Amino acid sequence: MSALGRVVRSGVGRRRVQTLVIGLATLMAVTASVLGGSLLVASSAPFDDAFAEQRGAHLNAQFDADRTTVARLSASGERAGVSAAAGPFATASVTPQIDGGMRLPPLTVVGRDAPDGPVDEITLTTGSWATAPGEIVLSADDGRQVRLGLELDFPDLPGSPTLKVVGLARSVSRTADAWVAASQVASLTPSGTVGAYQMLYRFDAAATTADMREARAEVTASVPADAVTGARSWLTVRKVAARDTALFVPFLVAFGVLGLVMSVLVVGNVVAGTVGTGLRRIGILKAVGFTPSQVVRAHMAQALVPAAVGIGLGLVAGNLLAVPVLSETADAYGTTGLSVAPWIDVAVTAGALGVVAVTAWASAWRAGRLRTVDALAVGRVPAAGRGRWAARQAARLPLPRAVSLGLARPFARPARAAAMVAAVLFGATTVTFAVGLSSSLNEVMSARNHNTADVTVGVSGPQRGPGGGPGGGLGDAPGGGLPDAPDPAAITAAIEAQPGTEKYYGSATTNATVAGTNGSTTITAFSGDASWGGYRMVSGRWIDAAGEAVVPTQFLAATGTKVGDEVTLSVKGAAVTVRIVGEVLDTRGDGMLVYTDAATLKSAEPGLAATGHHIALTSGTDVSGYIKALNSGLKPLGVSAQGRASDDGGDMILILNTLTTILTLMLVTVAGLGVLNGVVLDTHERVRDLGVHKALGMTPRQIVAMLLTSVVLSGLLGGALGVPAGVALHTMVMPAMGRSAGLHLPDSVIAVHQAPELLMLGLGGVLIAVLGALLPAGWAARTRTVTALRTE
Repeated sequence: MSALGRVVRSGVGRRRVQTLVIGLATLMAVTASVLGGSLLVASSAPFDDAFAEQRGAHLNAQFDADRTTVARLSASGERAGVSAAAGPFATASVTPQIDGGMRLPPLTVVGRDAPDGPVDEITLTTGSWATAPGEIVLSADDGRQVRLGLELDFPDLPGSPTLKVVGLARSVSRTADAWVAASQVASLTPSGTVGAYQMLYRFDAAATTADMREARAEVTASVPADAVTGARSWLTVRKVAARDTALFVPFLVAFGVLGLVMSVLVVGNVVAGTVGTGLRRIGILKAVGFTPSQVVRAHMAQALVPAAVGIGLGLVAGNLLAVPVLSETADAYGTTGLSVAPWIDVAVTAGALGVVAVTAWASAWRAGRLRTVDALAVGRVPAAGRGRWAARQAARLPLPRAVSLGLARPFARPARAAAMVAAVLFGATTVTFAVGLSSSLNEVMSARNHNTADVTVGVSGPQRGPGGGPGGGLGDAPGGGLPDAPDPAAITAAIEAQPGTEKYYGSATTNATVAGTNGSTTITAFSGDASWGGYRMVSGRWIDAAGEAVVPTQFLAATGTKVGDEVTLSVKGAAVTVRIVGEVLDTRGDGMLVYTDAATLKSAEPGLAATGHHIALTSGTDVSGYIKALNSGLKPLGVSAQGRASDDGGDMILILNTLTTILTLMLVTVAGLGVLNGVVLDTHERVRDLGVHKALGMTPRQIVAMLLTSVVLSGLLGGALGVPAGVALHTMVMPAMGRSAGLHLPDSVIAVHQAPELLMLGLGGVLIAVLGALLPAGWAARTRTVTALRTE
């Protein structure tokens, strides 16, 4: 082994703590980079990959069975430009009940004997395919917690059939809410109604809206014009999926920048600390003939050796942690087989080694340019007089001597104290940002669910209808219908008569078209004051009278309108003009939603009746008792009341919360390592002073108190600076995430930090500093007095 190699090996073995800190810092940074990079790559085009793998349907078309034939539909799959077709599949729109009478939203059920085929290969996520009568497979994309073996009752159908859930499946094209054997569809078709068929197509050219318009015209030309009852382009489904993936970009960039800066800071401080505490050794090396270049390379190698070990362990940890996170991502995007791309491991390894090398060189450069005589003369003794003024001022405080000595210590090494402040600052910034992100996501989900009502009766919220609707779940496929509306006056009377009712409002939904746009728009009409229903206003105000409406951000973008403009809706062939008075936060579906007063639609659809009622209870009312008593009066009406449903936000929120927790813990650990390194260097420099203190009677507890106190000021300052930095980062990232998803977020979603919470987060900087100093404080307390006094 060369002389330089022996110096490197000696330095790595002698400075075990610094070696460990560099290794752990790079381990955390690489783990976070692999995890974040893998998710970012998986989020770049997951829908396109899944769509290609499962041969998704470019067009999902619904046909009236009374106006066309199976032969003509089969022939439409051979038209010019069609690369593959599947069907026709018989379909039915049904409204199931569970648990003895609780109605579910309507299901679009497709008769399909096998999950595979030339178009839209269905992926079973659990259970088996429905092949026998009495079996049904539900879509895994509706967000409901459905168990295998659940029985769905259909009392409104002839014979009141019951189907057992035997499987959950996923269609990347969202072609149905459920599947049954083809022979089962007839029993799900109400007497006296006309059946329907579904055809699925793939086209040679389907990249643009114009391509899809031409392709649709081509395949529907072979059937009567009035036979087409609904159609959905794959571009519509893709648009919603793209909005979800875009959420990750600003989020991952923010955590990536924090992790990179903290890793550079910690590695740079460690190398700079080894140079500062090893000046005498550097002088000896130069005295025996080492060149400045060799001295720099030696210090760089002492950083690169543990960094390489940390990188290797980080790659393993990152790949292992990525497995469950990518599994959740695969479920969210409707695909399978997501894994860490090999090039990510290579890129992270090269990048981490490069960052450590550059950072170590910048810090070790000082060692190379030191004059030999200066290094030998100065050694590791601090500059004379530094920190004495602070020590004298601290001694005057009415505090124990160990505490006053600790408070004065940062002023003796201001550069090292500043490094600790920076480490705590980034740690506090990360925690503040993570807490704010979690709170904002909860606010977004609360706004999305509109579930501030204590009790709901019937089907609440916007219901899904033909051509799709909000929610992306049950009833989104073409052909879905609205549930039969019971007598709203009778329901209202039962609600008013029930003790504990404070206020309530009703909601009804219908579909409309908007001039200048394609597709269907869902209108929710309220009877009563719905301003307390959890609708978060981005701008403007809530509706006060007939003729007014509030709409989501996506509606404004699609129609090119703004708050204050008028827009014309076509409802059942009648023109209804409404003035947009507010912009509401609603993340469901494609955002083509309109909220208005029921009186607005009275002329166009006089028979529109409320299908959902939302009730707020008086303070102190027992919710379960209220529901039980109300249901006894509602049972004859065919509806039931239920409490507020909890919704964790689905897979996207779960992924974001999981990733936030993992990355935050990693970065806080790196911040603690930065403090630990600083305290270790300080105790090594002051080992003789510690021996003197012990010889004069200072107990181990006082030693611990002195060292922990020495980082309190750094923790306070780091926390005081980190909290506003975290709030500022959150204020920048949340709107960026909203814009990526095509949303404007209201202030109530962004301004989530409260004063008491900010105070606790600021004190968290002290906690990070104290936790980082605990280990070296314990080592110092256990050091024998004679050993400390003999140490040079």
